[in-house]
Amino acid sequence: MQAIFMVGEQRSGSNLLRLILNESSSIAAPHPPHILQRFMPLLPVYGDLNNQGAFKKLIEDVCRLVELNPVPWDKVKLDRKEILNRCQEKSLIAVYGAVMDLYAEAHNATAWMCKSMQNIQWAEDINRYFNNPKYIYLYRDPRDVTLSFTKAVIGEKHPYFIARQWNELQNLCIAQLNEHKETIFPLSYENLLADPENMVKDLCQFLDIEFSKNMLDFHTSKEAERSAKSSSLWENLSQPIKSNNSKKFLNEFTTDEIRIIESITGEVMDTLGYERAVVQKGEELTFTDEEIEQFAQENATAKASNSAKVDPEDLKRRNLQTGFLNKIAEKIPA
Repeated sequence: MQAIFMVGEQRSGSNLLRLILNESSSIAAPHPPHILQRFMPLLPVYGDLNNQGAFKKLIEDVCRLVELNPVPWDKVKLDRKEILNRCQEKSLIAVYGAVMDLYAEAHNATAWMCKSMQNIQWAEDINRYFNNPKYIYLYRDPRDVTLSFTKAVIGEKHPYFIARQWNELQNLCIAQLNEHKETIFPLSYENLLADPENMVKDLCQFLDIEFSKNMLDFHTSKEAERSAKSSSLWENLSQPIKSNNSKKFLNEFTTDEIRIIESITGEVMDTLGYERAVVQKGEELTFTDEEIEQFAQENATAKASNSAKVDPEDLKRRNLQTGFLNKIAEKIPA
């Protein structure tokens, strides 16, 4: 089974690209429950995974996380015994792979694609465990990513913290690209919007799958409908690609906000070919502890205000996963 990983940062068109690829008969691309991102910090709860009981408990909890996903997985039944038998080693990465394989097989696909963007943090484990994994490095202008996060029901809300996370993840992706060029396909969100057919054709060639124009009709699929109805995060997924969905930051951010973002991300922006608007090379700001503390207070206030605006049904679905994970986290040894 071919394993494909989309990496980069959220709010970069990842669900758009997921749905495009999901329309290929070769690829199964479910909405991600972020298995590695959520369970790697929880592994101390399970102790020695060579202990059969501990490993079975991990399998049970991973499956439960998937079953609580805000966008439900269709067609697949997560048979715990089958997952145990499929694991080539007693590790979280093995459980993750077995779960994804079952999903792909249930959809008669020869490959699966996971768009848990922060998986780049575990590239070493991924490269070790999976046979010839492939990566799609999807990136977007950090100023538009930051703007999108400020409006989203998830994530940080202050430009300083959003830009810092974007920068860290891009550096990890670029390092992977520099070291393993043959296994990673870099794709900018802006190029995908401007020329979707040719960009997707090139991507299909890299993935060794057949391109079909039906892939660009992703917005009419049942998966798009399910995702769009699940959260305001994905309401645009039931619509065709919007070619003008870029450079919104120019009209919606202040000069000071752009200056913060470009001071943090400027070097990576240069590498990825994004033109700076405010901060020229060598003019980047540094921030004092007092300024960062002020940013943190503003961030917390904005997050609290934002949470009050979340659709109750969306929040209810998210809280099922959050509550489940919080109960596990309570057991982390001191």
